[in-house]
Amino acid sequence: MLEVKPFRLGVVEGFFGKSWSWEARRHYAQFLSGNGFTTYLYAPKNDDYFRKHWTQACPQSHLDNLAGLARHYRSAGIEFALGLSPFELFRDFSTTGKQALEVKLAEINAINPDTLCILFDDMQGAQDDLAREQLCIMESVMRISKARQFMLCPTYYSDDPALARHFGQMPAGYLEELGSQLDSRIDIFWTGPRVFSDSFPEDHLLDVAERLHRKPLLWDNYPVNDSRNLTDYLHLGAFENRGPELKSLAQGHMANPMNQAWLSQIPLYTLSRLYRGADPDPASLLEEACNLLCPRVLRTQLFEDAVLFQEGGLGRISDAEKALMVKRYMPWKDHPMVVELLAWLDGEYTFDPACLT
Repeated sequence: MLEVKPFRLGVVEGFFGKSWSWEARRHYAQFLSGNGFTTYLYAPKNDDYFRKHWTQACPQSHLDNLAGLARHYRSAGIEFALGLSPFELFRDFSTTGKQALEVKLAEINAINPDTLCILFDDMQGAQDDLAREQLCIMESVMRISKARQFMLCPTYYSDDPALARHFGQMPAGYLEELGSQLDSRIDIFWTGPRVFSDSFPEDHLLDVAERLHRKPLLWDNYPVNDSRNLTDYLHLGAFENRGPELKSLAQGHMANPMNQAWLSQIPLYTLSRLYRGADPDPASLLEEACNLLCPRVLRTQLFEDAVLFQEGGLGRISDAEKALMVKRYMPWKDHPMVVELLAWLDGEYTFDPACLT
């Protein structure tokens, strides 16, 4: 009898640019456990020891930090997942590649994540045997890894034409071959109709489930702000067009937050409330999040400025307005949300050109 897995609701630290601090990551264990989330996935794009330079040995201090983080999340009752992106290993999965993968998996076993996610995104994928090679890699991963669960992000994780423009044309039947032959226990990520999807229509998800031979695990690229067109914005607005109806259509829902960890809690809180059946009115959800997560007065200021940050961004804030805004927020300059806000106003969150989508 096929095991019915619980619905995952989580956060994936999976963006380009400035990553979160270890302090913020540890704090998220309590934030997630207190708001109905189940999972945290560590997969920042700038951790080259698990991406472009994955064959290099990871420094012991970094391994220790990750192992400590895994223990911290487990103690809070949150599943700790770790992402490995073995860059273009599927182009030559020979003896050398297999040995390199085995060494890296031994490092990851020492970290002891609950779940291991193999990420094949952001790589050139126009090769006929793409699915077959990735299946071989996953067989080796499951044989060597001590993780209890597995996820996979395919090279083509949406029907968005942008993926073909950046990473080559998807091989014919790629998703169907991958889905039909991959172990049914492995969840497969999907970002929806687009890389940045506004909604996840039922007919679309049913079609994807048929192609993948399982319900997709949603990788929601909101409130992320790492792309060229989004870096100048703070997405504080509530999630929209999401809710508990997705539980019957998807295996889970993982939100990719902003580079600003503390400010990301505002929209992430609204996602958790939607899954608990809250009124979907965006303004009411945003106000509730600000009231709960921010000190008095600061909550009012952030609520009032949220639309400007979300829709206007830095381009709509003149130098004079910026100076006044900095003055208004200075009384809370030590609050972590305001630290991030002031850094954003000062231009410290810059676009990482490695982000292609």
